[in-house]
Amino acid sequence: MDSFEFSKIAGAVLCALLVIVGFRTGLEIARNAQEEGPVGYTLPMPETAQSDLPADGAAAVEAPVDLPAIPPSFNADEVAEAAAGADAETGAKIFNKCKACHSADQGGANKVGPNLWGIVGRAKASHAGFNYSDALQAKGGDWTLPDLAAFLHNPKEYVPGTKMIFPGISDSAELSDLLAYLNTLK
Repeated sequence: MDSFEFSKIAGAVLCALLVIVGFRTGLEIARNAQEEGPVGYTLPMPETAQSDLPADGAAAVEAPVDLPAIPPSFNADEVAEAAAGADAETGAKIFNKCKACHSADQGGANKVGPNLWGIVGRAKASHAGFNYSDALQAKGGDWTLPDLAAFLHNPKEYVPGTKMIFPGISDSAELSDLLAYLNTLK
């Protein structure tokens, strides 16, 4: 017997096993569906006493539970203040994440995002030749370091509806270094 014959026999055995197991599994699924009803778990519901119901018999609507406020772990003003003593050279390395969409050269072209030369102090949504989202145009004001910190930390939260797809920088030290670098682009 050569290897080709052996391959055909092995393939036939495996195919037969696959058909048998598949057929058996299908039968078990069908049988369980008929016997037990839908597959899954039924979660226990809190029991409502008859005295808890309003007079008209409708179910009572519970008031939302106030959860304790979670203190914010990100403070844009603190990150902006830390940028004064941060390392702009490290920030230039961090800016490599941004280079896919932004240029930082004086007079540089827009890419997917606008050129960031002179971003600190520039009016929001004002770089010539770039089509900004309506949400960013409506934001108004100038790009201050705290504004940039908040935007770069979480763009979608700072400007809901922004076109920027970058998820943000969560590390405050890294963000401070990046702000220090952006502040040198003047």
